[in-house]
Parts: sequence; structure tokens; C-alpha cells
Amino acid sequence: MDVHIPDGCLVVLIGTSGSGKSTLARRHFLPTEIVSSDACRGLVADDPRARDADADAFRLVHLLVATRLRRGRTTVVDATNVQPRSRRTLVATAGRYSRPAIAVVLDLPSTVCEQRDRDRGDDAVGADVVQAQRRLLDRGLATLDTEGFAQVVALRTAAEVEALSRR
Repeated sequence: MDVHIPDGCLVVLIGTSGSGKSTLARRHFLPTEIVSSDACRGLVADDPRARDADADAFRLVHLLVATRLRRGRTTVVDATNVQPRSRRTLVATAGRYSRPAIAVVLDLPSTVCEQRDRDRGDDAVGADVVQAQRRLLDRGLATLDTEGFAQVVALRTAAEVEALSRR
């Protein structure tokens, strides 16, 4: 599947833990283009899993996103983004800098995501967290078309994720 990603746009990765967001980001984007919530947690709390640092980490995520978009740099947000309010903030930031926002949804089966999460060992968030994220994702999928994205790309299988190519 070919996806046109224009220079200077915002790419919002959406999916549960274990869906392959970080892998997809690393495969298709420069390290400098990726703004990762885990990396920002690591920067502010020395631990990418420190959920008590979420508020500070996401302030940093939004600062980096705004700065990169203001400068016309392609920016990829690597976070679950399963809540509509999270996406609204990102889409609004893209609009403030006249940049298109593209949603890339990794809508893989829960069983796949849960197994991948288990395979992370100590870094796993747990099946209950993946299931809660899944419920939020399922609710939000219906409104993605109305959230202001210039394009919504839904990948529903590992093969579709693997076949994705950026042009």
C-alpha cells in the first residue's frame, strides 16, 4: 500500500501498545522526525515507562511537535493516540502551522498486540492495558473522518503494515 506523506506534514500514529507503531516509524522515517512519548518520558523521568511522568512527557511531546511543524519539518507522533482529545490537540497544532495531518491507524487484532506486548518482558504494559486501549481505539475509529485529518490510513493486518510504503 502506497501512502503519500508530504514533506512538512504531521503523521499521527494511532494504535494500542504492541501494534507496531514504533517499528513502523523507525522503518519509514528519520530518527529526528519521530517524537516518541516513551522517549519523552525517558527524558523527563529517566524511565520510558514512568506513567507518573505523563503530564511532563506530553508537554514535551507537544512542544517538539509545534516547534518542528513551525519549522516545516515532517513530524511523526509515536504514541497510542487512542483518545480523540489527544488527536484533536495534535490536529489543531498542525492547523496552526498550515500543515496537513495524516492519521496512520494500526488496527491489528488484540491477540497480536497482546502477544507482542508479552514478548517485551519487563517492558510489557499488560493485557489489561492493551484491552483498555483497544476499547478506546474502537470507539474513536468511527470519528476519525471528522477529526480534521487530511488523510486516514487504516492498516488492519501485520501484512498490511509490512507492505506499507511511503512515497
